[in-house]
Amino acid sequence: MKQIITLKPLYHKDKSQISIGFVFSNETKSYIKNFDGVLWSVSDRTYYIAHSKQTLHLLFTYFKKGGYYINYSALKYIKRENTIPTTKIKPLDKIILYRELNKTHKNILKEYVSYLRGKRLSESTVSSYGYFMLRYLNHHKDLENTNWNTRSIETFMEQIITKEYYSISSHRQCISAFKHFTAFCKIENFDASRFERPKKSNYLPTVLSKESVIDLMQVTKNLKHRTIIGLLYSGGLRIGELLNLKICNLDIDRSQIHIIQAKGRKDRMVVMSEVIKPLLRNYISTYKPSVFVIEGRNGGVYSASSIRAFLRESCRLAGITKTVTPHSLRHSYATHMLENGIDLRYIQELLGHARPETTMIYTHVAKKNIMQVRNPLDVIVEELQLKDKDNKKVLISRNFKC
Repeated sequence: MKQIITLKPLYHKDKSQISIGFVFSNETKSYIKNFDGVLWSVSDRTYYIAHSKQTLHLLFTYFKKGGYYINYSALKYIKRENTIPTTKIKPLDKIILYRELNKTHKNILKEYVSYLRGKRLSESTVSSYGYFMLRYLNHHKDLENTNWNTRSIETFMEQIITKEYYSISSHRQCISAFKHFTAFCKIENFDASRFERPKKSNYLPTVLSKESVIDLMQVTKNLKHRTIIGLLYSGGLRIGELLNLKICNLDIDRSQIHIIQAKGRKDRMVVMSEVIKPLLRNYISTYKPSVFVIEGRNGGVYSASSIRAFLRESCRLAGITKTVTPHSLRHSYATHMLENGIDLRYIQELLGHARPETTMIYTHVAKKNIMQVRNPLDVIVEELQLKDKDNKKVLISRNFKC
């Protein structure tokens, strides 16, 4: 019987590797060690080699020649990028980074921020773009701004954005920051206008079942927390919209919630659930918030991290194993409306989406029983029967003539 060699993905020393497993025997051990490039990992207790298509092909040839059977099922359906850690390195302290800049670079950064505000970009965007340029200036702190060029941007991408495992969306945002920055600096050969943003990752949203939403609210005993979950789901609110929602934005009599200057500087109205009204009245009479609907202990805006923390605990109590965030409740709201037969155009308006393509994502996760979709022919016959009450039986076939 052939000895089995098992190949598995391994992430070791900040690189993607191939782990080589086998039932121990001195002969097999010696054979593996003789393959060029094979190393031993003390921490993982396995032989390994750098992951590449060429190496994989050479391994197959080498082990088959030695009479071994190769089990590579673990590598078969796993993309190489999945072996890279998904945890982004914690952002460095802005104050420390800023202090390390020279006076010229500090002034450039200040003027760049003013330039962005002059373009009326949101404070969130200004903060993000400013941080990326702070990282760039700190990374090239020994390089005079007159020597900046396109290659200095590329090395920053390679050594900071890639190595610190920034997400695709952050990478795209960084490119946008550089486009503004190079337009602002107007330095020869320092131009990011032709830089291409990496393609967006298309992920289907996490959606809870209708029963899970009720379970989630039922296990949440804290009145404020239950109200937060109810508002996030029943209004399809973003977490920032909930945190900035003021008492004056609630119109209980007209069953409306007025969202002021949300994403894209847009106002919108959403329908207030009739079921949540008693919960909302109870919450307001108990906690007596003064300005914002949801306030912290000492007044002011509530903490987003606190919402995420108690939501995780509520999911645990409800036995929900999915990774649920506040935005998952918004996804669930949209999906459930689509399942209830609400037109996509109305859902787009309620969510505040600028483009219908954004709302279309929910068509991929909505569960509709295809067998319940009525055949148009049946509908036509039914309509004809209703019109002609004297002849309720509408025939669509005739006898064949001989």
